[in-house]
Amino acid sequence: MNVDQDVLQDLAPTGVLRAAINYGNPVLAQRGADGQPGGVSTALATALAAELGVAIEFVTFDAAGKVFAALPEARWDLAFLAIEPVRAEEIEFSHPYVIIEGTYLVRENSLFHSVAELDRKGLRLAVGKGAAYDLFLSRTLSAAELVRAPTSAAAVAWFVEQQLDAAAGVRQPLEGFARANPGYRVLDDSFTEIRQAMAVPKGRLAGARFIRAFLNEKIRSGFVAEQLRQSGQQDVRVGPEVA
Repeated sequence: MNVDQDVLQDLAPTGVLRAAINYGNPVLAQRGADGQPGGVSTALATALAAELGVAIEFVTFDAAGKVFAALPEARWDLAFLAIEPVRAEEIEFSHPYVIIEGTYLVRENSLFHSVAELDRKGLRLAVGKGAAYDLFLSRTLSAAELVRAPTSAAAVAWFVEQQLDAAAGVRQPLEGFARANPGYRVLDDSFTEIRQAMAVPKGRLAGARFIRAFLNEKIRSGFVAEQLRQSGQQDVRVGPEVA
């Protein structure tokens, strides 16, 4: 791919690609045994830095909301975030490279069996503050109350410790919790599809165009699917190419 100065100025203005990695979504990023980030988002960032011919610096966070909150501080040049209208006011998004489901964790003996049943007055639902599903549920719930924990992992802990009615989150980690902790289950349906994309700060249009073309190639070549497989996330749906 052709890399011009406008692209480099947008994606690596300091001469280094500073990539925000969110450990709060284990589908996309995991901390390795050596303490370094791994997963599909890390692999994409590393490949992009190689394409640009620059070094990479990982800026790690424990929640997507904290990645977005760090935007005014200019701490990162590239991020991996779910596409959301609130975020799109300040971020240029690519198309999604991964599509995952947002659903609920409940107790095994819960009377609730579908997501629609949980939007009732008096119900309290744990959610990670600023996560994509927090933003979605904030717009769409009409009766239930959201209880916002600092991170998605903390939301599950609060659900358990505070005897809340459910915990909202990404299906795969919720299912992992249920497998490891008898007495819990994950609902079969979902309240939204979460479209995970590459992102740059608003106005960096040359950089945004470049990452869209870059991402198309990585989806087409099977790179995204292979990185998901290598990180144990092969049951996640890869996003489509775009024209």
